[in-house]
Amino acid sequence: MSATLEKIIVNPSSQATSCVIWLHGLGDSGAGFSPIVPALKLPDDHTIRFVFPHAPEQAVTINQGAVMRSWYDIKSMDLHNRADITGVTESEQRLHALIQEQIDSGISADKIVLAGFSQGGVISLFSGLRYPQKLAGVLAMSCYLPSPDHLPTELSAANQQTPIMQHHGEQDEVVPISAGKMANTLLVDAGYQAQWQSYMMPHSVVAEQLADIAEWIQKVLK
Repeated sequence: MSATLEKIIVNPSSQATSCVIWLHGLGDSGAGFSPIVPALKLPDDHTIRFVFPHAPEQAVTINQGAVMRSWYDIKSMDLHNRADITGVTESEQRLHALIQEQIDSGISADKIVLAGFSQGGVISLFSGLRYPQKLAGVLAMSCYLPSPDHLPTELSAANQQTPIMQHHGEQDEVVPISAGKMANTLLVDAGYQAQWQSYMMPHSVVAEQLADIAEWIQKVLK
């Protein structure tokens, strides 16, 4: 497995001191979310680097085996059999490599946020819970845990107190809001600092949400 992913990098106007690694959803690419940076309306003097990787291309079972960018195969719409855990852990390793690139560039792990939408949110949340160094935060949008009724194995104590923000659409027709809430309940019950916010939207991102994301990112990257 090649750990190197192509990516779009949006650097701040001055030296970057923190980073958001943002993973897209099924069939999308980093280009789908990179225009979101100006929409966040961050202060002109912010020092946050944004990294938008492209998932590798692979056949996706629920889409009749069509080849598209995907962080893991989706074998079934049934939540308990949806995520191919082998593919999930392979993408986790790719995400680890992206984090290491930022660490090697001089940004410490505790100044890195993992963010993701849908499939990308699954990888960000799964990986954030297991990553061995303290992260700044995890933003999990319109997603679920790959093992929906229990937390992942090999949880890292380093991120037990890391802020986790979960967003979900109340009209989500792709990932039921109940799946996101189930993940939130598991996290809260286990003592994680997991916040929940829902929006009147389908499987998407809306302007009100972007304002909340900008506020949260700046808070955890202070």
